[in-house]
Amino acid sequence: MNSWAEDLLTALEHAPTQQGVFATIEKAAKALGFEQCAYGLRAPIPLSNPRVIMLNNYPKGWQDRYTQAGYLQTDPTVRHCRKSQSPLIWSDQVFADAPEFWADAQSFGLKVGWAQSSLDVFGGGGMLTLCRSSEPLSQTELDDKQMKMHWLANVAHTAMARAITRAMRDEDQRPLTPKETDILKWCADGKTSGEIAEIMAISVNTVNFHIKNATSKLRSANKTAAVVRAAMLGLLS
Repeated sequence: MNSWAEDLLTALEHAPTQQGVFATIEKAAKALGFEQCAYGLRAPIPLSNPRVIMLNNYPKGWQDRYTQAGYLQTDPTVRHCRKSQSPLIWSDQVFADAPEFWADAQSFGLKVGWAQSSLDVFGGGGMLTLCRSSEPLSQTELDDKQMKMHWLANVAHTAMARAITRAMRDEDQRPLTPKETDILKWCADGKTSGEIAEIMAISVNTVNFHIKNATSKLRSANKTAAVVRAAMLGLLS
């Protein structure tokens, strides 16, 4: 387990993009005996409508059907993983209230599956699904592989969140200056412009100037939104 985990971590550290991370997940899934895998991640921002990223190697027909039927809203595995981080093994009982979904999935060869979600401190959530077309998951196989499956779910989320955060930072092409960062930190602590001016020994106008610039760079509507976005992107750490 230790060597496997170390090799996986090394591979993920050298995968800076979402696609690179998923390719590593896909390789690990195949080594664990699964033909297909999927990773979905809900970014923590924007808070009102979080960005959802979905990557998988499912058959193209199933990908199209899933989208066209709006299955993301009714998928029992997604519903479970939004509420619990306990692993879920696919079964007729799991899909009892979504028979059309289950029949469609099986028609594309998705018959045996395992899913687990992960959460991070910023409120982002990820879900790993491993599946195949045959050979039900036996207790013996689970006893042998489930620790690695848990590990894959958690490190996959860390790596994918890091890649997505990096991409979102790159979207904000104008980096914050040290003074802008410091002022946003004080804003995050609830300080007013007057209080920040006194703390930093600068004028209120200068504080407001830096807040305005930072808000513009972060493509935010106001100071509060700028502070939230900067914090979620790890720019205030």
